[in-house]
Amino acid sequence: MDNLTLARKEGWQCFVNAPARPQPEPLTTRELRALGEAALADYNQRRREWHANLGPIKTPQLAALHEDLWDIVDSNAQDGDKAKGAIAIDAFPGLGKTTSVLAFAKRFHLREIAEHGEFTRSGHERWPVCRVGLTGNTGMKDFNRAMLEYFGHPGHQRGTTAQFAHRALDCMLACQVKLLIVDDLHFLRWRAASGVEVSNQFKYIANEFPVTLVLIGVGLAERGLFSEGDSYTNAVLAQTGRRTTPLDMRPFTVDTDTERREWRQMLLAVEQRLALAEKHPGMLADELSDYLFARSTGHIGSLMTLINRGCQRAVRTGTEQLSQDLLDSVKNDAAAETARRELDAAIRARRISTRITQTQRRAG
Repeated sequence: MDNLTLARKEGWQCFVNAPARPQPEPLTTRELRALGEAALADYNQRRREWHANLGPIKTPQLAALHEDLWDIVDSNAQDGDKAKGAIAIDAFPGLGKTTSVLAFAKRFHLREIAEHGEFTRSGHERWPVCRVGLTGNTGMKDFNRAMLEYFGHPGHQRGTTAQFAHRALDCMLACQVKLLIVDDLHFLRWRAASGVEVSNQFKYIANEFPVTLVLIGVGLAERGLFSEGDSYTNAVLAQTGRRTTPLDMRPFTVDTDTERREWRQMLLAVEQRLALAEKHPGMLADELSDYLFARSTGHIGSLMTLINRGCQRAVRTGTEQLSQDLLDSVKNDAAAETARRELDAAIRARRISTRITQTQRRAG
């Protein structure tokens, strides 16, 4: 899966059918030192890949999003003459939107194949899911071409916008696609002509394609996806909003006992997955709880990046555990580092804390 791309159905198939990555067996420091050079290199190579692919973690946010997705997708089993409701997942970067949607889409794909088989009655390959990624210059023709490229259609290089659309519809019908994921929707300039064109394309898909649209992006409401207004542009986009259910993903917060318990449970889950010889119970959830919250600002993407890089350094240097001293030397994304200062000050002043009491730990 090293070179996997979800822009092609072959990459999607690898993603869906890949067996679970085996966690490297736990070794003590003494056992590590007893390994031969080749065996140690192999073990460390497996640990590098393992720590780089720790997720997805089943957080409360992921679980809640999946419940909503199942509700909407399963309720979209209408006959073909009825437009299906779309979904827009709109949240800040680093909250795991795409990771969560892909985890859901994988389960959906496997369910469809288990229930209906790998081939349709007409003998075509069954592809329950199609994923398209957008760029800042995506117009309607590019969008249609991207759908064709996903299926490896030979007609993706030449043709008009309408021809690409009809070919894409043929692919969707033949392969019985039921879920169309459109990622990075915020790259579009919605009030520009290309944005209106693609919005019209979404309506065309909702009307003619028997699929549920899942749109993923940042600041979609502010960019006009659900706009209401008098102008032609706003009216066009507003129709998309009328057919679209907005969902979000929240960052971790620690304002209540319940939220602090969620943060702790997530750190415990991550801690169990680490393949470090000197890791110990409470290494993350007790000793580094406040620190990790400040460094990640409650964004799971920033947290997993920091832990991944910390584990790589801990293995490479022979430290074999995570500590504040080690993590202080590890760089994180710019947004997390900028927001960290305010949280650090609040934690030092004891205005906020991720800590829960022993009684609360036992209750959780």
